Amino acid sequence: MATDMQRLVGTSEDDDEEDMEMDVKEEDDDEEDDMEKHISTPPLVGVDGLIGSCSNNNRFHHPQIHEQGSNPGGGARRSRPLEEKERTKLRERHRRAITARILAGLRRHGNYNLRVRADINDVIAALAREAGWVVLPDGTTFPSRSQGSKPISGTSAAVTPLSSEMVPQQAPLTSLRGISSGYRSPVDYNASRMKGIYVPNSSPYDSSSRGQSQIPSALGDGGEHLNTQALIGGSVESVDAKQIVDVPSKLQERDFAGTPYIPVYVMLPLGVVNVKSELVDPDGLLKQLRILKSLNVDGVTVDCWWGVVEAHAPQEYNWNGYRRLFQMVHELKFKLQVVMSFHECGGNVGDDVCIPLPHWVAEIGRSNPDIFFTDREGRRNPECLSWGIDKERVLRGRTAIEVYFDYMRSFRAEFNEYFEDGLISMIGVGLGPCGELRYPSNPVKNGWRYPGIGEFQCYDQYLLKSLRKAAEARRQTFWARGPDNAGCYNSQPQETGFFCDGGDYDGYFGRFFLKWYSQVLIDHGDRVLALAKLAFDGTCIAAKLSGIYWWYRTASHAAESTGGFYNPSNRDGYAAIAAMLKKHGAALNFTCAQLHMLDQQDFSSALADPDGLAWQVLNAAWDYGIPITSENYLPCDNRVGYNKMLDGAKPLNDPDGRHVLSFTYLRLNSVLMERQNLLEFERFVKRMHGEAVHDLQQ
Repeated sequence: MATDMQRLVGTSEDDDEEDMEMDVKEEDDDEEDDMEKHISTPPLVGVDGLIGSCSNNNRFHHPQIHEQGSNPGGGARRSRPLEEKERTKLRERHRRAITARILAGLRRHGNYNLRVRADINDVIAALAREAGWVVLPDGTTFPSRSQGSKPISGTSAAVTPLSSEMVPQQAPLTSLRGISSGYRSPVDYNASRMKGIYVPNSSPYDSSSRGQSQIPSALGDGGEHLNTQALIGGSVESVDAKQIVDVPSKLQERDFAGTPYIPVYVMLPLGVVNVKSELVDPDGLLKQLRILKSLNVDGVTVDCWWGVVEAHAPQEYNWNGYRRLFQMVHELKFKLQVVMSFHECGGNVGDDVCIPLPHWVAEIGRSNPDIFFTDREGRRNPECLSWGIDKERVLRGRTAIEVYFDYMRSFRAEFNEYFEDGLISMIGVGLGPCGELRYPSNPVKNGWRYPGIGEFQCYDQYLLKSLRKAAEARRQTFWARGPDNAGCYNSQPQETGFFCDGGDYDGYFGRFFLKWYSQVLIDHGDRVLALAKLAFDGTCIAAKLSGIYWWYRTASHAAESTGGFYNPSNRDGYAAIAAMLKKHGAALNFTCAQLHMLDQQDFSSALADPDGLAWQVLNAAWDYGIPITSENYLPCDNRVGYNKMLDGAKPLNDPDGRHVLSFTYLRLNSVLMERQNLLEFERFVKRMHGEAVHDLQQ
C-alpha cells in the first residue's frame, strides 16, 4: 500500500523530509526579511517586554521582539540579538520537520494526494474537501450542497464527501488538544476528533496495539499541562514549553476472513428516474453498474417515488422509467431492493433533486392544508401526509392508507415476474419524512438548526381530533391540547418548562400527551406495514427508523420526544416499536448505527450520544428477534470509515454471533467511481463478504 501511494504522489516519506529540511534555511531567511521590513506603526511595549501593535492591519506579531528606541525621524527600528535569531531558526526547523512527517503520513496512510512540497494550506484544503467543502484556488471556501460533488476546476483534489475521521481545521496539526479515550461522555468525543486517533469503545483496528488503550489529554493553551493518561503507542516531546504528541499513523484492522457473508447493496442516485418517469443517462448508468458488478457488489437499492409514478391523477401509474431500470438490473444479475417513497425529495441532507408529492395531492392541500403535518404556529409541512388522515376519506374519496395500498398493489402487479424470480429481495416501506418512521419535528425549512429540540407536529385538525378523543377517554377534556411550554424548534431542554429536569413531561398531563403522541406513530406504522405485508407476501419488508441522538444524555430526551419516540430516562421508548415490527415480520433499517462517524457536530453542548442510542435500539430489535439492515448515514470513501462500518455490521465477540442482514452503501456517484475510491470500496466489499484481504494492517 505504501509503495502504491509513493508511486501515486511521486515521492517517498524520507524524500519529503529531506526536501523540507533543505527548504528551511531559505524560508527562514525570507521570513526574517519580512519581519524586518514590515513595520506599520511604532511598537507598544507590554508586560515582560512583549510588543503589540495598534494597527488593525498588522499581519505579523512575534512575542520575542524587544523594545528599541525611535530614530530622530520618528520611524521605528527593530533588531534582535543573534542568539534569538538562531533560536527562531531551530524552532522553525523543528516545526517544519514535524510538518514533513505529517504530510508524508497523510500521503502514505490517509490516501491524501498532496503535492511533493505541500504546505499547511494544502493540508487544510484537503481536509476541508474531505469534509464536503469546496475550496477554490484563491482560498475561498464554502460548503458543497450535494453529496459526491464533482471536482472544482483548478483545485488540487476532487471534492470528496465527509469522512469519518478528519482533523478539525481550528486545531494545530502539531498537537492534540484535550484528547481522551473513546467517548464515554460527549465531551470525550468532541475533544478527540482526529484522523487516526478517535477510538469509539474498543475497536481492534484503532491506533493501539490492543484496541483498548487510553489516549491522553495533551495540550492546554499557553503550554500548561492537562491531565494525562497512558499514551496510545506514541510519545510526547517538549518543544518551547509545549508538548507535542507523536502519534503512530498506522491503524490496526480486524481480520474479517471467515466471518458471515453480508450482502452489499449500492443506493442509486435519487434522480435516477426523473419526474417524467424517464431513466436518466442509461448508458452512463449501465457503465457504472458494470463496474459495481466487477467488484462483486450484490445488488442495488432504488427509491420508487410516489410523486413520479402517480404524479398527475389518482390511480394513474407510470412505471416506464422503473421498468427500464429493472430490466437493466436483471440483465446484470443484480439483486434489487426497492423503497416505496411516499414523501417528497428535496430540502433534506443529501437531497440533490426535487421530487414533490403528486400534483393532485398538492391541489387538495391548497384547499385543505390540514392533510399535512402542522406545528403550534400553524406552519404546514408538505413533505408527507399527516398520519391524522390515515382513516379520513379526504384524498378524492380515498383514505391515505388506501392510497398507499393501491400504490403498492400496482407495483406488485407491474413487476410480479421480478418477485417470482427473486430479483427483488426486499421492499422498504416509507412511513414518514425521509421515508423514516418519525414526525417531521426538525424541518430546516421552518428554521430548525442542530441541536434544537424541534417542535410537536400534531396541530392539524385530524390529529387534534384524535387527541381530543384520547382526552375524553381519560375524562380529562382539558388535556385536549398540546403543551404550551415546550419551547420552539431551536430551544434547549433546560430552556423549557416542559422538558427541563423535573419538568411537565413527567407530570400527569405530560405522560398522557407523550404516550398518545408516540402511539399515533406506532399505529401508523402498524397500519401501513400490515398492508405492505399483504401486497408483498413472500418478500421481506423493512421499516426505516431515524436516530435522533442529540439530548440523549438528558432525562427528558426532548428531541426524541418531539420526533415521536417517548423515551425518557425511566422508559424504553423503542420496545413498543420493535414489537410492532415483529408483528409484521419486518426488518429494521436503523440509520444511527454509523453516526459515530460524524465529527462536525458539537456533541458536548448537545449532550448527544449516538452510540448509546444505537445500543438501545439495536438491543430492542435483537430482543424481539428482528433482522437489522444498515446503511451509512454519511458519505464515506476512506479505510478508517469502512473499518467502522464493518465493525458495526459484525460486532466483535458477540456471544450470539449477531450481525446485520444486509448493508446499503450511499450512494452511487462520480466520486465512488474514482480509481482509488473503487479500490477501497472493493476491499470493503470483500471484507463484508468474509473474504481475506492481503494488505491487512496489523
